[in-house]
Parts: sequence; structure tokens; C-alpha cells
Amino acid sequence: MTDAAEPAGEARPRKRVRNYGAGRTALLDAAVRVVAQGGLRKLTYRAVAEEAGVTHGLVVHHFGSRDALIEEALTHAIRSSLSSSTLGEGGGTPDDFSAGLTEMVASGPDLQAFQYELLLEARRRPELHAHLRALYDEYFEATHRELSRMLPGPVGQGLSRMVFATLEGLVLHQLVFGERDVIEDALEELRSVLRLLAERRAGED
Repeated sequence: MTDAAEPAGEARPRKRVRNYGAGRTALLDAAVRVVAQGGLRKLTYRAVAEEAGVTHGLVVHHFGSRDALIEEALTHAIRSSLSSSTLGEGGGTPDDFSAGLTEMVASGPDLQAFQYELLLEARRRPELHAHLRALYDEYFEATHRELSRMLPGPVGQGLSRMVFATLEGLVLHQLVFGERDVIEDALEELRSVLRLLAERRAGED
């Protein structure tokens, strides 16, 4: 899907000028913000260009198609989210599991909102599903890896998915309702459950 060409001889005034930069990453960041603020239907070359403060043609040059822009923005959002969280990089104990999660949401809400927008859109556009699932598998693997470090014995897919779903739900609640202190309390309750599970498994060895 491409944007309509400008009428000949008419220069469309730019409403605002951004200084995020014209590199590929800056354009992907702009795409994330556009979707987070207006939904996927608002994602056009022109909207991204306006958000990034660059020309429409530069966005076309970098991505070539709207579908390519969506896929690359999704990859960028998830990997940026993973790199800014401690999921999979904790100290291997329940005490520090998901430390920094609420700060990640507070400092990068658009990254999280973008991913939820794409999840819902994948229900209506099956062509997004395979790409979205492949990238979410990175979340699932990071969760499994961290749980395997802190819990004796094998960690099943069901446990990994339950823990990740809890984290994802808490992120969504913070994103929508705020209540950061409540989310921190919920995370501490999750850590308590993981401590008990670790102790029980250790006692069974």
C-alpha cells in the first residue's frame, strides 16, 4: 500500500520538523511512534516521514513497501524491548527476576503499545501472524532461559508461557492504567511464587 502522489506543483507544508535523524533506525523509531499513537491504519510513508522530519521519498527508499516497513518495525520494537529489559539477563535468582520491568515500560511506552497494536492486527491480517510469532518466540526463549537458570530441574513450556503471560499482562496494565507501585507489588508476588517453586524443587532432589 503506497501513499498517493502529491498534486503537481503543490508543495505540502510540513507541519512540524523533528530532529530524530534520517537513518534507518530513526525511521523505524518513527514508525513505532506512529502506530503506538494512532494504530496500524495510520502507518503510511508520509506519516513516518512527518514524524521523523524527513522526506517521503527517503522512507520509500529505505523500505520499498508498507509491509516491509511493518515487519522491520516489529523486529526493531521487540529487539529494542528485549535489550532494554533484564529478561534473560538477570542474576539467575527469583529475587532479581524482571527487575527494571516497570522502568522499561515507563521509559519506552511506545515500544510496548506498538507490539500490542500489532498483536491485535494479526487477528485481522493473518499474513502478520508468522512473522509476529517468530519474533515473540524470542520473548518465550528469553523467559525459558531465565527460569532454567533459577529453577532446579527442567522448565516446561507451560510454565515458561504462564510466567511470560503474567509479565505481558502486567506491562499492558501499566501501559493503560499506570499504577506502577501496584505493578511492582505484583512482580514481587511473582518472585515469591518462583522462590517457593525453587525451594520445593530443590527439596525434591
